[in-house]
Amino acid sequence: MTVEIEVKFIANDQAVQALPTTLAQWPHQAFPAQSLTNIYFETADNQLRRWDMGLRIRGWDTEFEMTLKTAGQTVGGLHQRAEYNVPLQQAVLDIAQLPADVWPAGTDVSALQQALKPLFSTHFVRTTWLVTYLNSEIEVAFDHGEVVAGELTTPLNEIELELKSGERDDLLAFAAQLATLPGLRLGSQSKAARGYWLAQGAPERQLRPFPVLAIAPKSSVEQGMQAALQLALQQWQYHEELWLQGNKQARKGIEDALEAIRQVFTLCGALVPRKANSELRQKLTLLEEQLASADVQAEIVNTPISVDAQLALTHWLVTAHWQSFVDEKAKKRLADSFKRFADVMLGRIAADLRDTFTQVTLLSAFQDKQLRLTRQILAAKLLAGAYDQHAVEAWLTQWQQLSQAITYSDYRLAKESSQAAIRLAPFWKSSSSQ
Repeated sequence: MTVEIEVKFIANDQAVQALPTTLAQWPHQAFPAQSLTNIYFETADNQLRRWDMGLRIRGWDTEFEMTLKTAGQTVGGLHQRAEYNVPLQQAVLDIAQLPADVWPAGTDVSALQQALKPLFSTHFVRTTWLVTYLNSEIEVAFDHGEVVAGELTTPLNEIELELKSGERDDLLAFAAQLATLPGLRLGSQSKAARGYWLAQGAPERQLRPFPVLAIAPKSSVEQGMQAALQLALQQWQYHEELWLQGNKQARKGIEDALEAIRQVFTLCGALVPRKANSELRQKLTLLEEQLASADVQAEIVNTPISVDAQLALTHWLVTAHWQSFVDEKAKKRLADSFKRFADVMLGRIAADLRDTFTQVTLLSAFQDKQLRLTRQILAAKLLAGAYDQHAVEAWLTQWQQLSQAITYSDYRLAKESSQAAIRLAPFWKSSSSQ
């Protein structure tokens, strides 16, 4: 077994053309291009997908290799997961050659073998360089080709950075160096994820309103903070792709995600000092200023300013950068119950909303307070995952109705909605501790 640690970029022609010259500034070895074909296998009920596994046979020249990738973690464009590689004499699947303990307990390996069928494939030409950067060796691979499922295809144009030896921090620092190339954006989706999407018929991707954060029971404040930032990053990258595909409304999804990141920092401001994330906030501000331009185009997501901000957040998360800035007292509070933290913070949010909207008598006054309302709704969504979701939804719906009334300049509905929202019972007080 090996642990694959890599950063994926989606690249346009401008970035691809500049890549060899850019890599020349570091010691490196270039390798001849190879044509690769990968066949991915799955059961009729997507059992491997439900286990968060991917199984393929890769072929090049006259050689074949079976690879199983197990459940891992993706943060931004950084992918970390265990993989098992088995050389094959021919392109015939034989999962009995994999270690028995890779499968969940009770798995009938023989039955699974019979159930697995080809689902989709990838075909691409890979150009590879091995780069020495700081104390590490990093493989840079440019893949150009397509993913195929039946008659459906989607193009591949990826640059992958894989840590072959050395430190993860070096990989992230090297990725930040490459991110200065125009025409790159971080790729959070694997080739397999795109293949599954094609195999489902390539359904149109819809806008995703910012959801309530799903949080594991007994989570600490620190774990809640990390989960909230990862959710915001996922929303950010998802809507980037939609915007590039021509959905102009997806721009708001990016703006909401960036605002959610700021709300996380605000909620945790008493625990994580501002100096711990000052550089990251500066990068976010720069991007927000660019997005605020009325005529900004979707191609902004392919610019260094956007990639740099995402990489900075990814690095901040995977290295737990804040830990070197907090004292022992703050560390204990970060280790405390997220549920108890949410109880307190939701109470403060509700009090602020009540004070803000109790005596509003003019439409203009409602409109002046809408940004504050939007931010508090986002903050509540980041905190509300540990409670009864029916009660949470009822509470959020009333405040969201107020926001919609303000958007449509409906003073009567805004007044009624604000009064009804203020009277809502606090869902966080009736929920048991975790």
